[in-house]
Amino acid sequence: MPALFLALLTSALAMLGGKPARLTARLSGRLGAGAGLLVVCWATAGATAALAAWAGGWLEPKMAPAAKAMFVAAALAVSALELLFARARSGPAEPTRSLGAMALVLLAEQVTDAARFFVLALTVATGEPALAAAGGALGSGTVLTAAWAMGEDWEAKLPLRAIRFGASGLFLAAAVIVALSARGLIG
Repeated sequence: MPALFLALLTSALAMLGGKPARLTARLSGRLGAGAGLLVVCWATAGATAALAAWAGGWLEPKMAPAAKAMFVAAALAVSALELLFARARSGPAEPTRSLGAMALVLLAEQVTDAARFFVLALTVATGEPALAAAGGALGSGTVLTAAWAMGEDWEAKLPLRAIRFGASGLFLAAAVIVALSARGLIG
């Protein structure tokens, strides 16, 4: 069960300041909060979390325990850097109403984001791909649903910059602690 809860929490926190949530909010604001976009959000969150968990399940038996811990530390550090240097892109000038196009863009944004890297790392660390995928999909899907519901208010009313920097700091501190623990320097 730790894989489910850790994946849920880290994915949600990483998604709060991430590009997929901003894109979802902008699409929802421009096109209206249609049910099709919400379905696309959940489908892409589930598909990308499952892909990350599958990759983690493939890597897990090939790694030594200390390497698994260092992999988690690397995931935390890379995610911290991603959030720290994430740039807000302008929304689409003329967004398409094609659900397929929206799905492709959201898939591309999520495949390599911090939340999916956490699912990959937690699968490697715990050996529980189904639980890590479920947690990642639930955490990401919940944040995307909030962005969908808020639309243009997502960026106007939430302190996304502060959230990004705060999450980045937490992930970086956790990376240092996990790395020191993996090397036997603490705990």
